[in-house]
Amino acid sequence: MADLFAGDPAPDAVPATAPLADRLRPRSLDQVIGQEHLTGAEGAIGRMVAVGRLSSMILWGPPGTGKTSIARLLADAVGLRFVSISAVFSGVADLKKAFAEARDHVRIGQRTLLFVDEIHRFNRAQQDGFLPYVEDGTVVLIGATTENPSFELNAALLSRAQVLILNRLDGAALTRLLDRAEEEEGRGLPLTEDARAALIASADGDGRFLLNQAETLFAIGPAEPLDPAALAALLHRRMPVYDKDREGHYNLISALHKAVRGSDPQAALYYFARMLVAGEEPLYLLRRIVRMASEDIGLADPQALVQCLAAKDAYDFLGSPEGELAIANAVVYLATAPKSVSGYKAFGAAKRSAKETGSLMPPQTILNAPTKLMKQIGYGKGYAYDPNAPDGFSGADYWPEGMAPQTFYAPGDKGFEAKIAERLAYWQTLREERGA
Repeated sequence: MADLFAGDPAPDAVPATAPLADRLRPRSLDQVIGQEHLTGAEGAIGRMVAVGRLSSMILWGPPGTGKTSIARLLADAVGLRFVSISAVFSGVADLKKAFAEARDHVRIGQRTLLFVDEIHRFNRAQQDGFLPYVEDGTVVLIGATTENPSFELNAALLSRAQVLILNRLDGAALTRLLDRAEEEEGRGLPLTEDARAALIASADGDGRFLLNQAETLFAIGPAEPLDPAALAALLHRRMPVYDKDREGHYNLISALHKAVRGSDPQAALYYFARMLVAGEEPLYLLRRIVRMASEDIGLADPQALVQCLAAKDAYDFLGSPEGELAIANAVVYLATAPKSVSGYKAFGAAKRSAKETGSLMPPQTILNAPTKLMKQIGYGKGYAYDPNAPDGFSGADYWPEGMAPQTFYAPGDKGFEAKIAERLAYWQTLREERGA
C-alpha cells in the first residue's frame, strides 16, 4: 500500500501527463475558485493566514469544492508540515503512526497540519482519539466532510474545531474553471455556446466532475463542436447528490414541506420533482404529504386529506411513473389550499390536559350502561339525545365533575373553518340561552 501519510506533491511538480484536475490545483489561496467568503482578506481563513496562526477546523461542503486544495495551501501559507489521510482507507494504527510522527517533528520545531478527508467516516471512538493531540498542539487538524458535522462528528471534537462551510460552485465559478482548463490545454472546448452551458449545469456545483468531463472532451476532440443533444449522448449525466439517509434528503423534504406550508405550488412541485429524480420512494413522499394535510391544512380544507389518500390509492393502482402524477396533483392541491394549524394545536392542548387531569370520570349522564346494575346506580340517567332536541342540540355538559369546560379548538377564519366557527358560535348562543 502507498504511504498514507505522504502529502500530495507540490503543484509545481505535477507532471504534464497528470489528470487535468490535478494540473489545475490552485497554487495559492487566492487561486481557489468560489470560496472567497473564506479565503479572502475578510474571510476566516484569510484572517488566520494573515496572522500566521491556524486553529483546527472542519471544512464542510459538497464534493469538488476545493476542500483538499485549501488544506494543502494552508499548510504552505503558514509553514506547517502537511500530512493527508483518508478515513475511508485508514484505521487506528494509521492514526497512531501519524500522531507519533507529528510528535517527533514537534521536537525539532516543526508542527504538522493533519488533513483528514471524509472525517465523518471515523467512528466516535476514533474521533475521540484526535482530542489530546489537538489540545496539546501536536497537530492542527483540518477535517473535510460532505455531511452535516452536527450529525456526524462528536460534540467534543466540534468544540475544538471551527466549522467552515464551503459553497457549492455556482455557474460563474464553474465558468472560470473551464476558462482555466482551456488555457491549460491551449485550446477551446469543442462545444457550442449552449452545450457549454449544459456542461456547466450538469456538474451540479462539482468542480472536479466538470474538469473530468472537460478532459474527456479534450481527449476525444470531435471534429465539429457538439450541441447539447450530442453532448448528452457522449457524456453520462451526473446524478444529483442525494443520500436517502443523509442531510440532502432531509434538506429537500424540509424544503418541500415548507413550500407547501407557504402556499407556493411552483416551488413545491420543484422540490417534489427533485426528490423523485434523485430516486426517492414515492410512498415516502405520500406519507409526508398526508402529514402536511393533517398538520398544516386540517379542517380549513377537509378535502386535503381525502385528496392525499386518493393519490395514494392511484399510485398503488398505477405504480411509477404514471401514478406519480396523482401525487404531484396532491402536492399542488395542498400548496393551494387554505392553511390552519388549529386542529394541530387543539390536539396538543387536549393531550396536555389529559395528562394533567388523570382519571376524572365523565358525568354519569353520558356513561355507558350495558348492565342492570349500572342502570340502577345511575349510569346514563338523564342523558339528552341531541338529535331529538330542538335544533339538534341539547347543550348538555359533557365535562368531568370538578373540571371546567375547556377550549382547545379555536377554528380560524379561512376556508371551511370559517363555517365551523359560525356553527360553534351558534351552539354557544343556544347553550347560554338554555342556561346549560
